[in-house]
Amino acid sequence: MDLKTLNNICKDTMIDHLGIEFTEIGENYIVATMPVDNRTIQPMKRLHGGASMALAETVGSAGSLAVIDKDFTVLGVEISGSHVASTNENKVQATGTLVYQGKNKHVWEIRIEDKNGKLLSICRLTNSILPVKRKENNA
Repeated sequence: MDLKTLNNICKDTMIDHLGIEFTEIGENYIVATMPVDNRTIQPMKRLHGGASMALAETVGSAGSLAVIDKDFTVLGVEISGSHVASTNENKVQATGTLVYQGKNKHVWEIRIEDKNGKLLSICRLTNSILPVKRKENNA
């Protein structure tokens, strides 16, 4: 799956609402950015941890979607994250790296950093890879 397709399927979703944009995709990694603005900050004007987790799950899920066959779909089943620093910069970048690719499970490590490469959050996402259920035509 290419970047244009990936960004297009996210239109009119929470991903689009948060301003998340995929910027790079490779064999075992994916990169996206997210603004730090009124949609993603907490009352102290810092990046909200929940927004970081939404970014991390988006990156890991999209990464799995990009590497699976079209007859399968992705379902996130577990995510954990540690927020190690905060920022009020105008944008953050998340890089997801596929650390395990099994037949039915993928595990991603997602690093969220500011524009200077300072680590803000590190997350781990486990995805289930499931066959797409096709509706039978009973006509």
